[in-house]
Amino acid sequence: MNTQMTSKIRMASWNVNGLRSCMNKGFMDFFNGENFDLLSLQEIKMNREQGDFDFGDYHQFWNSAEKKGYSGTAVFAKKMPLTVTYGMGISHHDREGRIITLEYESFYYVTIYTPNSKHGLLRLDYRMEWEDDFRAYVSGLASKKGVVICGDLNVAHTEIDLKNPKSNVKNAGFTPEEREKMTTLLDAGFVDTFRYKYPDKLGAYTWWSYMNQARSRNAGWRIDYFLVSESLKDAVVEAGIHDQVMGSDHCPVELVLELND
Repeated sequence: MNTQMTSKIRMASWNVNGLRSCMNKGFMDFFNGENFDLLSLQEIKMNREQGDFDFGDYHQFWNSAEKKGYSGTAVFAKKMPLTVTYGMGISHHDREGRIITLEYESFYYVTIYTPNSKHGLLRLDYRMEWEDDFRAYVSGLASKKGVVICGDLNVAHTEIDLKNPKSNVKNAGFTPEEREKMTTLLDAGFVDTFRYKYPDKLGAYTWWSYMNQARSRNAGWRIDYFLVSESLKDAVVEAGIHDQVMGSDHCPVELVLELND
């Protein structure tokens, strides 16, 4: 396999809702069939040694939660990064395996699984603290070079990003507080690549409840994103949603960048 990245880089991100479970639902068909340069996973719910998987020539980076069977992220990369960082350097945030950062010559690639505010908004206050600290973290990276952020951000930013906005205003993932933090992150110099390419597209969702046949009715939410710093905006070739890919309650999202490496 050619490990040299071309100027056009294909990236994907997928909350697999348990990688071992997703393996039994076609994960490797997607992995082998798409041949991404970078693939990020969230909510892997495992440690690397718990699975005997063959990911070929990809370099693998795993950040598992201290709590077994919970949270966690992973990245598979064709090209070895210059550096790899796990977490954001704040100990009480970094116990749940929610962030992996790969540094390449022309950009940082940050995979994130944002904490859910939980039923009854039990974790909303913590979520607000996380959002401020994460924004500071990626803003620091962006002061050095371009940044790509991908993953499950656990928020539908605007009413166009979920099927039933009116009935979900007080629910986790669509509270005014969470939406405002997303606005603040974008205002700090980041671009929602899907809305950059498709500002008015309706029915574009990445997560569907397992209840009430939500996926077959496309009653979903768009909570999985690729964001890029303003300096990379003009490099965006495509931003896609693989809503036909099953295996999880989320589907993969994709970004294609064309860079002059």
